Amino acid sequence: MSKRSSQHFPVELSIVIPLLNEAESLPELTRWINRVLTQHGLTYEIILVDDGSTDNSWDVIEELAQTDTHLRGIRFNRNYGKSAALNTAFEAATGRVVCTMDADLQDSPEELPELYRMIVEDRYDLVSGWKKKRYDPLSKTIPTKLFNGVTRWISGINLHDFNCGLKSYDQRVVKGIEVYGEMHRYIPVIAKWNGFGRIGEKAVQHQERKYGVTKFGLERFVYGFLDLLSITFVSRFRRRPMHFFGTMGTLSFLLGMLITLWLVGEKIYLAMQNLRARDVTAQPLFFLALVAVVVGVQLFLAGFLAEMTQLNGPRRNQYLIRDKLNIS
Repeated sequence: MSKRSSQHFPVELSIVIPLLNEAESLPELTRWINRVLTQHGLTYEIILVDDGSTDNSWDVIEELAQTDTHLRGIRFNRNYGKSAALNTAFEAATGRVVCTMDADLQDSPEELPELYRMIVEDRYDLVSGWKKKRYDPLSKTIPTKLFNGVTRWISGINLHDFNCGLKSYDQRVVKGIEVYGEMHRYIPVIAKWNGFGRIGEKAVQHQERKYGVTKFGLERFVYGFLDLLSITFVSRFRRRPMHFFGTMGTLSFLLGMLITLWLVGEKIYLAMQNLRARDVTAQPLFFLALVAVVVGVQLFLAGFLAEMTQLNGPRRNQYLIRDKLNIS
């Protein structure tokens, strides 16, 4: 295992674990992590994020921290969601490599050394776990396959399991992205669109849940699809909103004008032929054209206003810089 990362970072590996009501699994999970990483000679920290648990999870974390010097804890005042937990832990992480995993013992710590190696030695920006053999009911696995297929198609990232909690990241990735809402399942997509394109995949062990019950329902797939649309739009058009709104507005406006010109031209032609024609305003197609013109103008103005907001926004010129040479 390469040790070159320890020269510049307090620890080689940060393990980030968001949790909600997982008091029963925490002692076994932390013992398992400690045993595996000690065997591989890695320096590490474990960051447990209590996302508003209503059981005694925080009491367990405090008790474990008394004897485990690797343990760090963050406790939310209420439940904010997995994305908030990950984003907060990413800010606190100090390791050369950051690994995420779930607290329910379904993710195996035995995978951590190899996930670390793939970042440090194989030079991946991000490595995503793939639960090739799952121990979940069909009500969860079938929607998951559909979700992953749609995400692959839209993002162009060839991963089998975007939603796997077991992932590893180069520290530059977790410090260079922001995760919010329900977008934790799309971190590979966010990373790619921020320039971290070396994304790998590793088949990982998936184990049956030992304690408690799952905290996720089918509604997460509905929210997930909406989040994917949001990420796609924001990532592609955040710095150039006029390209989207202006294009759509122009097309809508031109369509409305063409329909209107067609109707007017048709009436003039029939009049020249001494044929009776309905008034332009008496035809339903005219009102469709009118709607298209109005919508086109509104979309164009929306793009213009978005551009003005972008030009005067505080983050308009914030870009991720990977390296500098002879520049202080």
